[in-house]
Amino acid sequence: MKTLSTGDIAQWCDVNLRTVIRWIEKGDLKGFKLPGRGNNRVLVEDFIAFLDRHGMPVPEELQGFVNHCVLIVDDEEAITRAIRRALRSAGFETIIAHDGFQAGSLLMQEKPALMTLDLSMPGLDGFSVLEFVRQQPNLSGLKILVVSALDQHNLDRALQLGADQVLGKPFTEQELLSAVTGLLGTVTQT
Repeated sequence: MKTLSTGDIAQWCDVNLRTVIRWIEKGDLKGFKLPGRGNNRVLVEDFIAFLDRHGMPVPEELQGFVNHCVLIVDDEEAITRAIRRALRSAGFETIIAHDGFQAGSLLMQEKPALMTLDLSMPGLDGFSVLEFVRQQPNLSGLKILVVSALDQHNLDRALQLGADQVLGKPFTEQELLSAVTGLLGTVTQT
C-alpha cells in the first residue's frame, strides 16, 4: 500500500503543511503517525477519498490508484451478466454478489468504489443492504447505484436511505454507463 507524506498532500492541494496536519487531527483526512519521530502518513486511497468528498480533482500522478471496482448485487443471473459485460467493456473491474449477505461480505473484503444494488432479492433485500452500508463508517465513500424494476415510490425510498442514484429496469447499456461514470468518472485505459 502506497502512502503519502503531509508534504506531498500540501503540495498537491496547494495548502500549508500545517493545514494538512489539521485535517488529519480533525479526522477529515484519515492518516497515521510513524513510530519514532511521529511524522504523519496517509494511504493513497484515503487521500483520493478525501479529494472526492471535497470535489477536488485527483492529481494525474495518482490516477492509477483510483479504485474502479464495482460490486454488482442482483439475484437475477441475466442482469448480473449484462451489467458485468457493459462495465468491463468500459474498463471497470467487477465482482458479483447474488444476495444481500454475500454483498455485505464482499464489501468488507474487496472494498469496491461503487455497488449496483437490486432492491428485490430474497433474504436480505436491497433496502436492508442500503441501511447496513450507510451505518458503516468505513464504507462512507462507497457510491451506490440502485438498479431496480420497482416503482418510483420505492426508488425514492432508496434515495432517502442513502442511494447516490437510481436506475429503473429495463435500462440501456448507455444509461448504465452514464450513471456509473457520473458517480466514479471514466476509467483511463493504459
